[in-house]
Amino acid sequence: MSEPPSDIPAKTSRRAPAPQPPEPGLNIVSTPIGNLRDITLRALDALAGADRILAEDTRVARKLMDAYGISAKVQPYHDHNGAKMRPDILQALADGERVVLISDAGTPLISDPGYKLVREAVEAGHPVRSLPGASALLAGLAASGLPSDAFFFAGFLPPRSGTRQNRLKELAAIPGTLVFYESGPRLAASLADIASVLGDREAVVARELTKKFEEYRRGPIRELADFYAGAGAPRGEITLLVGPGEAGDNVQVDIDAELTALIPGLGVKGAAARVAQATGLSKRDLYARAQVLKEGGG
Repeated sequence: MSEPPSDIPAKTSRRAPAPQPPEPGLNIVSTPIGNLRDITLRALDALAGADRILAEDTRVARKLMDAYGISAKVQPYHDHNGAKMRPDILQALADGERVVLISDAGTPLISDPGYKLVREAVEAGHPVRSLPGASALLAGLAASGLPSDAFFFAGFLPPRSGTRQNRLKELAAIPGTLVFYESGPRLAASLADIASVLGDREAVVARELTKKFEEYRRGPIRELADFYAGAGAPRGEITLLVGPGEAGDNVQVDIDAELTALIPGLGVKGAAARVAQATGLSKRDLYARAQVLKEGGG
């Protein structure tokens, strides 16, 4: 039998890629946000081949690892022990260890511990890489039906209404979908404050993403606020998404009051920059106005 012409490509192998253990350095690994099948093959390779795994809660990490037969060493790393743990971790990185950082669910550092460790590892010149995977932020945004070409993740809103409204005023002029994480007991109050500050924009409450009781509830913010005020606090993890305001919307912000409140803590320059970010107004004009207010002018 004659051989095929040389310009015909050889049949591509369909074998799965070989396992890839993590390289030395700090490996930031995303884990499922609910459904354990959402783990990536690369994440499993990293967990199985790590010299040490840093986990927010070792019990949660162990459930994931037991499900996939992984027995690597796990150490707790969270906000309360981070300062004590980092010198030892940095030394391990200097010794060439393969260190994996995970959170309880989703992508580490997104409203989870890890920023200071990553920062110090970078500053010390150690390799730092991210192994992408599940994220409640992106899962909620993708299925929300709200604009996804521009968005701003704001984490958790403050627990007190007054502070929460001030934070919302800072976010009001952002021309994109706003994404928050929220707890069930605070959801109705947060929705009411969002409606009060931002107006009755379209919003989505995404709850228990990837889990058995996954739910998306969509509608105007005031309608959602009324629903949860009557229905009571929902269970589970919540991603709250708020659509951008209509072009030309006027956000009701008392500029002088905002500047006056911010000057003591941020100074004239910082207060002007903060209000400029929240309103889209000229930083130069706001700086001049803040100087007048600081000096007691009208």
